[in-house]
Amino acid sequence: MEAIRQYYEKYKLAVYLILFLISVIVPFAVEQALILRYICTIMMYATLAGSLNVINGYSGQTCLGQAGFFCIGAYTCAALTKNVGLSFWIVLPLAGILAAAVGLLVSLPTLKLSGIYLSIVTLGASEIIRIIAQTWTPVTGGALGIKQIPYPNLFGLELFRPKYYYFIFLAIGILFLFVTGRVLRSRVGRAWMAIREDQVAAKSLGVETSRCKCTNFMYGAFWAGIIGAAYAPFVNYIESSQFTTDTGFNVLAMVVIGGQGTLLGPILGAAIVTVLTETLRFLENWRYVIYAIIIILMMWVRPQGLLGASDSILAGGKIRRKQDRQEGKRK
Repeated sequence: MEAIRQYYEKYKLAVYLILFLISVIVPFAVEQALILRYICTIMMYATLAGSLNVINGYSGQTCLGQAGFFCIGAYTCAALTKNVGLSFWIVLPLAGILAAAVGLLVSLPTLKLSGIYLSIVTLGASEIIRIIAQTWTPVTGGALGIKQIPYPNLFGLELFRPKYYYFIFLAIGILFLFVTGRVLRSRVGRAWMAIREDQVAAKSLGVETSRCKCTNFMYGAFWAGIIGAAYAPFVNYIESSQFTTDTGFNVLAMVVIGGQGTLLGPILGAAIVTVLTETLRFLENWRYVIYAIIIILMMWVRPQGLLGASDSILAGGKIRRKQDRQEGKRK
């Protein structure tokens, strides 16, 4: 796996170009609508997992509430397109902005929290958002949800077929990777990673940790809201049970398995978890036990994920053991 990662780092541009060409060809090569829907689902979850990875993998914060921001985006799109009549293309950024605003409200009281305490707060915030969606009947439809959500319309063409909707998820995914890659190479992104490595050291070097952590949370929530808005017309019906803690843990599993702190890790994790979900659907809730076992094995054998670097801070256990062995040899 390490050899694959090194090969990828060496030929990154060629890998991206090949993946892009394959992505463009896929909807024309695959004729079965059901398979295309599965691929669309993978792409949707890849962006959602990537948005969580920005928070957990790049700033070191522990968020379990991404399903809540995803829920905000979906309901915003469904309510504004069906009840108000706004265009999908106008609602898409609005959903992201609203999710980012809620992300700011969640992050402000948790600036001094970390680890399990931050996880519990974000998980609770996600459940509060879901319960509001379930009970705010005039806007969200309550327990019945919102049905017959209008499909996006582009130059008079209604994008309801998976073959067309595929390109919406593809465009959002590419835009997310491009923008996130640029942000991570900027001063802001490097500040996020400095906080992940050592918050005290980052603060001593002049990094405004509180502002950076809030910005990081808002950025991850923004993209969760965007992909949530794209998800609502795709399924054509949403209700609160689609945004439970199970969804949040699924997304977390994708990030952990694929590799935290990597751009392509969540894509691989989304593909693996989605395929497992469909393959093991006959096991019903038992499949979550399998997810738990996989995550435990990953944290034990390869804590940095399949595409994570072996010298990553996320692989700290192995690094510490290696350093201990080296110090032992010197003695």
